[in-house]
Amino acid sequence: MKKSIPESTVIAGHPDHDLLSRIADHIVTRAGGADALASRFSAMLRQCVDDVIMTPKTGRRSYDELEKTEKTYIGTRVEIELRALLNLPRGKLDTVILGHDVDIKNTMGSNWMIPTEAVDHPCILVAADEARAACYLGLIVARPDYLTQGQNKDAKKSVSALGFANILWLLRDHPYPPNVWRTIAPDVIERIFAGTTGNQRMATLFREVQRQPITRDVVQAVAQQQDFMRRIRSDNGRGTRDHLAREGILLLSGHYDAPLIDALGLPECSGSEFVSYRPVTRQEADLAAAHGVPLELRSDARQLPL
Repeated sequence: MKKSIPESTVIAGHPDHDLLSRIADHIVTRAGGADALASRFSAMLRQCVDDVIMTPKTGRRSYDELEKTEKTYIGTRVEIELRALLNLPRGKLDTVILGHDVDIKNTMGSNWMIPTEAVDHPCILVAADEARAACYLGLIVARPDYLTQGQNKDAKKSVSALGFANILWLLRDHPYPPNVWRTIAPDVIERIFAGTTGNQRMATLFREVQRQPITRDVVQAVAQQQDFMRRIRSDNGRGTRDHLAREGILLLSGHYDAPLIDALGLPECSGSEFVSYRPVTRQEADLAAAHGVPLELRSDARQLPL
């Protein structure tokens, strides 16, 4: 998305203010409130992109590796998922809100392509910025004055530089769950995938990437096994959790270990995420044991201070 976006002029007195404000209020209400919209929308957008990248099946780890048709499909997927998130009906365009036909446009770039049939209609504008881990949700009435003079071969136009000021933002530069592979150094990724077994790869992942929630999709991509969850559980001393515990590293589940995650001051994890952490004091190790997650330090492992 553009780094510099003008302040919205959609305030009282703007010709689109009444309509877009009512649509915005309706969207927020259907999402369950502003906070719910922000969290649910950003998570939905991340899932739409990751489901097309399909790291566990394809080995690809970024949007840039997708085929052109796959990038186009993300827009369709966002349209479907956003309607489902807000429980909106289909319409002559993509949906109907308060009796108005509304188009849903998505971009992973810096602008949206507005088709001729959407001109003079309200549009929901969705954007994800993979590099900056930011997302956007806005509303615009696609008036000709807000669009570029030029068009592509399909007669679609973009929002003009001046047109951006006529967007009413519900979310602007909002935190968006990052592609986890962008947050891990290339040399660490190389070490992770150098492992010859699922346990080796996952142990390296959680040894190298601590205090950072890791999703099931990432675990599956690293394990490269059908029963990938078995590798992450204690498995009669053979699982990844067992191996790491002997090194003094906790491998915690957001579903089962939420109280301990909170007590250790680690980032909040959803029920389908995991986080690893090496306690730095004996008190932290005792806290883990009290929560039923003891460490089994080897004789050659680093000892904890009192």
